[in-house]
Amino acid sequence: MGDAIAKSNTRGYAYLYVHIFRVLNQSYTNVRVNSSSYYSRFFEPVQIDEEDKDGVQNNKRKRKRKVKKTVMLNLREQEADERHQRAKPFLVKAHECLMEASDLLLNLPKLRSDKLIASDSGQSSDGHSFVELGSVWQAPLFEIALAPHQDYRQTEGSVSVQNCEKRNIPAFGSLVANETNSDMEADFLNRRYIIPKQSSFYMHVMYPTLPNRYFLSLPIMRLAHADGALVALWVTNKEKLRIFVEKELFPKWGVKYMATHYWLKVKADGSLIGELDLFHHRPYECLVLGYCHGKNEDAECFSRLKSIPDAQVFISIPGDYSRKPPIGEMLRKYIPGSAPAHCLELFARELLAGWTSWGNEPLRFQDTRYFSKIDQQATSYE
Repeated sequence: MGDAIAKSNTRGYAYLYVHIFRVLNQSYTNVRVNSSSYYSRFFEPVQIDEEDKDGVQNNKRKRKRKVKKTVMLNLREQEADERHQRAKPFLVKAHECLMEASDLLLNLPKLRSDKLIASDSGQSSDGHSFVELGSVWQAPLFEIALAPHQDYRQTEGSVSVQNCEKRNIPAFGSLVANETNSDMEADFLNRRYIIPKQSSFYMHVMYPTLPNRYFLSLPIMRLAHADGALVALWVTNKEKLRIFVEKELFPKWGVKYMATHYWLKVKADGSLIGELDLFHHRPYECLVLGYCHGKNEDAECFSRLKSIPDAQVFISIPGDYSRKPPIGEMLRKYIPGSAPAHCLELFARELLAGWTSWGNEPLRFQDTRYFSKIDQQATSYE
């Protein structure tokens, strides 16, 4: 991973800072993820001049101070708060370590400063709504044209360019794969999309917002590799959902719970995007991890699997709304079976090298407007 993930052991406590672009860009050969597009809602700190600051203070004096009312928590909310209090020391320590990493803090505000040549896609900023397209009767008739990237450079061991000539594939309900070691371009309804090396996707015909109980029927054990699988599930801080995952979903899937990791979200100056104790909008999300045994294994195989450390904290500035950081490489060493690992993301909205992405909008963040051409002179940016 090189310097894509910065690890610190300050004061005996380990935390990870994820350099999102360096992780994502390992999937591409001819383009790079455009930082300005990724950080469409960059969390910059609020700057207040001294004069404005005095004015704010004077206004505060004039306002009547509201007396905070004591809010009584119900039983479920109390359980959620107890879970938060158990995680809080790890989150606080990780954030303190980040704030002491002066070199890293100096570079955070520069993350949106592109050293790349903007891609001349000739496309408008409004992309396709795959959810809407998948719901119309013409959906089975739509085709996607897959071809080598215009800057294709064949590398040793890659599929030959003769086998990568432009071909049309049904857009919905078909597995679309790039088996080369170079980027490919997909043309769909007059828009172009970047398909990273060694990746594939299956764009499902539109499904609605699903109730939690729908996930009980997902055939996780059938999807798992014969040697077993590591299952990673993003979960909000809603206690009802956490209980559902731990008590119903994982047991139904045949998944043994192993650990919970935390994604702590910060601004460009390293400060949290919100108050840590704010009940309904806490600045972190949970990643629940577990093992699922495969066809070649039985339930006793759990004792032979590598243990996963609990309460690991990884920190980054969040990108577009609900877009998760790329955490696959951090978890790769815990994946059972032989390398290279076969990875599958359900309900995906982007593609990664070495992964199969399934969902009704796996191309959402693959539009060429999210990428830039590599500036051959800007070799310092990775």
